[in-house]
This record gives sequence, structure tokens and C-alpha cells, in this order.
Amino acid sequence: MSGTLRVGTSAFTAAGWPGTFYPADLKPAEYLSHYSQSFDTVEVDSTYYRIPTLAMTRGWHAKTPKNFLFALKMVQTITHEKVLVDCEDELRQFLAAADALGEKLGPLLFQLPYFNKKAFPSVDDFLVRLAPFLKKLPKGYRFAVETRNKYWLVPKFVDLLRERGVALALIDHPWMPRPKEILTKFDPITADFTYIRWLGDRKGIEEQTKTWDKTIVDRRKELVEWVEACRKFNQRSVDIFAFANNHYAGHAPATIWQFLELWKKK
Repeated sequence: MSGTLRVGTSAFTAAGWPGTFYPADLKPAEYLSHYSQSFDTVEVDSTYYRIPTLAMTRGWHAKTPKNFLFALKMVQTITHEKVLVDCEDELRQFLAAADALGEKLGPLLFQLPYFNKKAFPSVDDFLVRLAPFLKKLPKGYRFAVETRNKYWLVPKFVDLLRERGVALALIDHPWMPRPKEILTKFDPITADFTYIRWLGDRKGIEEQTKTWDKTIVDRRKELVEWVEACRKFNQRSVDIFAFANNHYAGHAPATIWQFLELWKKK
């Protein structure tokens, strides 16, 4: 038995999408419904900036088909401002809003910032902070953790996530290791699902464009590598959630279509 594969974009709105991905005359209130006709999942970026209201999450639920799943980025108050300490109230509020998605609630991502040595001298110091936080996470949710410190991608960090059934988010980012390199160092699967983010080089691509209407960076080679990794994950009955950012290649929907094209090839 193989796991499921769900792929989508990071957010469902962007400059350059009206007239390309969306019909030019489509109203913004209709974007999500239209999006859900092409993809079966989306990573909601706006929840990183503020906790969504019940009206928002109920609205998302109403505008999407029954098999659709939302991945939500955890609010920055928890990950960046309080850095996993004394944030029980924010987590409770966030989950209350997320619960309104019901059966359409997918993974919840803790996107951590890049911590320098002043913040945490070593990965061991960070794990002292992370361990009690993970222990308090309620059951019944799918949580994922992303670190942008490549030197923290070591067995002790991964093992802690595995103990709690929390997924290690795998990211395609200029200063992070490639999937093949990760697979030679440790088993990156720490839960019954994996969470993949194709982020790209934000600074580099914004020097070329800030209108996300077409592909401007050829990512075929990288996507082939991700297809190979995902096939291995799929064979282990692991569910896969993967999301593309506009900064990855220039137009996130095109990145997803290209990945799916490569995925379907024998």
C-alpha cells in the first residue's frame, strides 16, 4: 500500500496570476474555488502573519470540495516572536480556528527562522527549547517543523521529531542540502507523512521579476530529484504534501504542473 500524494502552491493569490492561472475577470472572492478545481491542497501563507478568524476558515471550507486539504503555517508569534515559549494561548486560538476546517484540515507547519549562534549556540541548546514544546502539542493533528539551519539537520534533531510523530519539513532552498544528500545522512521520514516546500532563491529571483506570471528559472533537474525522493517515500506508505512558492521558478502553478508531469512518467 502506497501513501497519497498531494501537491499545491504556497498561497492561492499572487501578482501575475489573474489573466494567467485565473481568468482575468474572476473576482478575488472566487479564487479559492477556482484554485481547488486544479489542485487538491494549498499551503495558506496568511496564517503566518495573523491567526485566522473562524469566519475565514469556515469560508475556506465552504469554497472547496470535500477532498480538499489545507496546510496552515503557524502564526509567527509562536515561531519567531516567542520562539516556542509561553505561547499556549496563541496555539489554542490558532487550533480553534483551524478546527473549523474539519475534515479539510491538513498539516500545520512551524516554520522556524534561521537562528544564529547568538540565539542558540548549538543544536543541543535549541533542542532543550524544542523538546518540551513538542511534548505539549495536542494529539489529533499533523504537525511539521522546518529549520533553515543546515547544521541542525542531524540525527538527534530528527530523532526528537520522530519520537513525537512530528514531520521534518524538507525544503529546496539555496543554503539547504539537496534531498539526495539528506537521504545519505539520515532517514528524513519522522511521521506518517512528509512535508516538502520548494522555496527557491527569493533574493535572486526578485532581481529578475516580482510579477509571478510565468516560469523564468528552469527547475526540471531539481524536480526530477524530488520525484525520485518522493517515489521512495511513497513506497513506504508515507503521505506526501508538497508545495511550490512563486520564488522557486517564477510561477508556482507551473512548477506543480511540471512536477506532476515528471511524476506520471515511468
